[in-house]
Amino acid sequence: RSNPYQASLLQDSVRRYLQLPADQTVLILHAKVAQKSYGNEKRFFCPPPCVYLSGPGWKLKQEQIKARGLGEAGFRVCGYMGLDSMGSSLMETQKLSFEEQPDAKGFSCAKALYISDTDKRKHFRLVLKLFFSNGQEIGTFHSKLIKVISKPSQKKQSLKNTDLCISSGSKVSLFNRLRSQTVSTRYLSVEGGAFIASARQWAAFTLHLADERCPRSEFPLREGYIRYGSVVQLVCTATGVTLPPLIIRKVMKQYAMLDVDEPISQLHKCAFQFQGSDRMYLCLSTDKVIQFQASPCPKEANRELLNDGSCWTIISTETVEYTFSESLACVREPVSPVPLIAALQLTGGGDVAMLEVQGEYFHAHLKVWFGDVEAETMYRSPKSLVCVVPDVSAFGSDWRWLRYPITVPLLLIRDDGLIYSSSFTFTYTPEQSCIPGQQVLSDVPQDSDKLLDSIHQEFTRTNFHLFMQT
Repeated sequence: RSNPYQASLLQDSVRRYLQLPADQTVLILHAKVAQKSYGNEKRFFCPPPCVYLSGPGWKLKQEQIKARGLGEAGFRVCGYMGLDSMGSSLMETQKLSFEEQPDAKGFSCAKALYISDTDKRKHFRLVLKLFFSNGQEIGTFHSKLIKVISKPSQKKQSLKNTDLCISSGSKVSLFNRLRSQTVSTRYLSVEGGAFIASARQWAAFTLHLADERCPRSEFPLREGYIRYGSVVQLVCTATGVTLPPLIIRKVMKQYAMLDVDEPISQLHKCAFQFQGSDRMYLCLSTDKVIQFQASPCPKEANRELLNDGSCWTIISTETVEYTFSESLACVREPVSPVPLIAALQLTGGGDVAMLEVQGEYFHAHLKVWFGDVEAETMYRSPKSLVCVVPDVSAFGSDWRWLRYPITVPLLLIRDDGLIYSSSFTFTYTPEQSCIPGQQVLSDVPQDSDKLLDSIHQEFTRTNFHLFMQT
């Protein structure tokens, strides 16, 4: 553990951070599968991997660089993205230039990445390296695993091949490509609270499977794999904007197939019919999203003729988010590897309760903090840290008068003071039923030491609870 003097200085810094967090977030969006290129043909990843920079910490860093007399040019963020086996040569990666959007986020995308047929791997990761334009390295960040496929599957999908099937609650991207021309690609996106077709940016949508037996106003969601003919709902993951209930249809040669009932596969062509409408489909017209009325097929009642703008390609997407704050530390080393917490596991009780923090990219220079209280931390592996849960009295003298749960944020802090925040919290809960023949009420007088002492005993015993914030 840190020595007392260092711990006191760091604790003050953490308190200031908790009062006014200045986080820097790196968000990577990418497709879950990638189609392999063959010969001289380059099948660029579609949708292209995107990077967003958000959080007040980036602006604060700019001000710090200005204060050192390096000017605006020294703050600009630039980067390189490539496949994880390409090595260190920047010639093999794509350079990223970030532009500031109206919402103050930095944005860039890698439009020219592909995987050749000489690469025999079945899975790979994208690697993002970020720098300030003064040459200072920010860090290295990895995408999630991407599955390599040769081409979209033409045969009926089996639920045994779950890698290619799309499940309810997963994230997808939709794009339209007129006459198979790359330059004509448009992505379904959201701007200003409205759905648009964008040539530059794409949005990830959560695809929910609905229960058709219930009224439209209720629209309860259910689990399972998405099949053609299902009623679904598309919800933008960034804004929460939602389309009305839609029936997803298989597309074959510009016809919507009304009688197909099979699992949907990656990079399939599909159409979205508005539930309860008279053959109205989700359609794009240049950069606008409109409704298009399909024509019935006189000879085949199970088909409806669509236009080009109503035929969408569907693909699953992944998101990985890295958050850190160097506002209160003099950080000379890159911020990576940025740890990612996936789950918490509480064990033991009594005087010593142990918390296992599970995730990725852990190392021996990390300490677990419960709010502004450092915990004794032991490094187990890159996927596991174990710490001793601090006694509730460590949070100050006011604990004696609390009769309600205490919730504190869970942080990981590096030796040099770099803070990695998380979406996880830890809650201490008093056990009110422990006092025989007596109930803890909100109007119990503050001088009731005996009652308060018994509450404290329960606080510090085994009654801890965990939950993750949404």
